[in-house]
Amino acid sequence: MKKVIRKSLFLLVAFWLPACSQAMPEAYIEGTHYLPTAQIMPTSEADKVEVVEMFSYACPHCFHLEPAIDKWLETLSDDANFVRMPAIFRDSWLTLAEIFYASEVLEVQEKLHPLVFEALHIEKRQFKNADAYLDFVAEQGIDRDEFEKAMKSFSVQGQVKKALVFSRTSGITGVPAMIVNGKYIVSATTAGSEAEMFKVVDFLVAKEVAK
Repeated sequence: MKKVIRKSLFLLVAFWLPACSQAMPEAYIEGTHYLPTAQIMPTSEADKVEVVEMFSYACPHCFHLEPAIDKWLETLSDDANFVRMPAIFRDSWLTLAEIFYASEVLEVQEKLHPLVFEALHIEKRQFKNADAYLDFVAEQGIDRDEFEKAMKSFSVQGQVKKALVFSRTSGITGVPAMIVNGKYIVSATTAGSEAEMFKVVDFLVAKEVAK
């Protein structure tokens, strides 16, 4: 008799759990906590969920978010691929994008990335043109001529053009913003806070992986 009861309970739970999970509301809601992109954006890796951080060196919020991003990346799912992409909303941001991608090509991004942020937001340096940025790069012990050549290279200009198109067509209206798998836009504004922004991104990554 006890075996029959246990079997009946097992069957009841087995049928109840799927129904319950279907009835459970999602933790975060599209249109409230995150938004759809204006169009599906291309991703670089088909076998991973791509998370793109749209940022600008000129943005103080992006600068203050950097430590939180570094901490969050330590917990990011292995199924996700994180990419930084400089947003370009104005002509002066083109040079900043060139600096970002040139440092990547020359493999000095790890060193230069925080220094550019600090120069703009801690030292309050004013860079009026590309030459001023190149002088700054040279101050960091990086070959000025080599860096300028990289900034003007075909590969860097191609990346800058891609970032420009991404900025104009993804639907983002400000930075910092995260784009998950080319489909969803998450910001501190939509999520409610910087801390919640990372939780929403994690939620969307899991959602995409489940597909």
